[in-house]
Amino acid sequence: MTENNNIKYEFLSEDPNAKTLPIMVALIIGAFFAILNETLLNIALTTLMAEFDITLSTVQWVATGFMLVMAIVIPVSPLLMGWFTTRQLFIGTMVTFLIGTVVAAFAPTFSVLLLGRMIQAIGTGLIMPIMFNVFLLIYPPHKRGKIMGIVGLVIMFAPAIGPTLSGVIVEYFGWRFLFIFVMPFTVFSILFALKYLVNITEITKPKIDWISLVYSTIGLGATIYGFSHAGESADGFMTPSVFIPIIIGLIGILLFVLRQFKLDEPLMDLRVFKFPMFAHAVVLFVIIIMMMFASELILPVFMQGPMGLTAAAAGLLLLPGSLLNGAMSPFMGALFDKVGPKVMMIPATIVLAVTMFMFSNLTADTPQWVIIAGFMLIMLSVSATMMPAETNGLNQLPKHLYPHGTAVVSTLQPLAGAIGVSVFIGLLNSRQQSYLEGAANPESEAAMTAAMVSGVEFVYFLIFIIALIAVVMSLFVYRAKPIEDLVPAPVKKDNN
Repeated sequence: MTENNNIKYEFLSEDPNAKTLPIMVALIIGAFFAILNETLLNIALTTLMAEFDITLSTVQWVATGFMLVMAIVIPVSPLLMGWFTTRQLFIGTMVTFLIGTVVAAFAPTFSVLLLGRMIQAIGTGLIMPIMFNVFLLIYPPHKRGKIMGIVGLVIMFAPAIGPTLSGVIVEYFGWRFLFIFVMPFTVFSILFALKYLVNITEITKPKIDWISLVYSTIGLGATIYGFSHAGESADGFMTPSVFIPIIIGLIGILLFVLRQFKLDEPLMDLRVFKFPMFAHAVVLFVIIIMMMFASELILPVFMQGPMGLTAAAAGLLLLPGSLLNGAMSPFMGALFDKVGPKVMMIPATIVLAVTMFMFSNLTADTPQWVIIAGFMLIMLSVSATMMPAETNGLNQLPKHLYPHGTAVVSTLQPLAGAIGVSVFIGLLNSRQQSYLEGAANPESEAAMTAAMVSGVEFVYFLIFIIALIAVVMSLFVYRAKPIEDLVPAPVKKDNN
């Protein structure tokens, strides 16, 4: 047992009587099906439009609304970790997710389905910060790479099989079974946690700053909303329904950040950025997320456009890369424990940059095996970069900042994803329009194909430039060690 001011932590892995494996299993099972649920419904959007007689702009709220709720609840996770025990919070999170799943499965109308998705998003948004925080506490730094690699497998493998699995379920059982299928596993996770999950930290009951909650809700919610809708109009970011929410969101985020530095007990302690390897990891994490999300969207569009493939065929071509990423994550985590981050990140970011440059020369006649191999190289590089960088950054934080560090990373994931997708898709559309304006016959199939190729090449060249930034950053990474005294834990004021 170690003590850091008013917060106590128990490293269960150093206690021969403690059972860390059941704790890990309970958390990973819950996280896997919560994250799987993020992408499980995407392939059923057309089915839902017909089922409820709604438009595409309406049905997309099952995805956009899900992201919005996640972005709102994640910053609150450090506060909740201080008010509830690990056991209470995890079980409460999974029960909330189960309630949302049941509501969505038996929804008589689209409004009820959307409500169920929103309730699900609360559980999904909280599960990742809880899992990261527990693993940081029960495993010492020299073992965290392997554990976080397993977490990486969950994060990547679940979304990878989501579209494939949902396609089979929707075709043979119906869209409601997308939720019914998840129920027994969620119940098992809850029962397993009731038996094996123990409390990790002491309840400190930090002060609730409601103004910070308002700022974070408006800031993150409006920003993600604006970026998520940037591709729906030909004017892109010049559309008032896009740039107004983004401006409001950025102002809200700025007010939130400024307020956190003024509080004795901030909602999200941004002093985590005073630790160089954490700040380094966050920047690299955002870059990787933006590139990965953009590739996962742009490549299917390209394959279904100029290459003339079906949606199913495009999905199958990307599946090997996603599966490779999940399979390699535990190995990369264990390798990180042995050799540290620099040996892994330098070659991985170089391979990533080279692959992005290769994709900047795609044409309609590019062989399919090039797409498969290229995407596999991208996802292999991601597995050797993203989770090791995140683990290395979190390793440098003092224990009392673990909840805040994990909340920062978890908050940035949907935000970086939404920004990356909207910016790159916006640039793709802009390049296409520019090409068609100079074409002799812009309505012809040849011109449309050439415009798409031009747009994809342009976007991937920009992504290549960003990948070079990741290469440079990898040169300055070093193995981080925990720092306990640089930033003292906040001490509660006694008002009595």
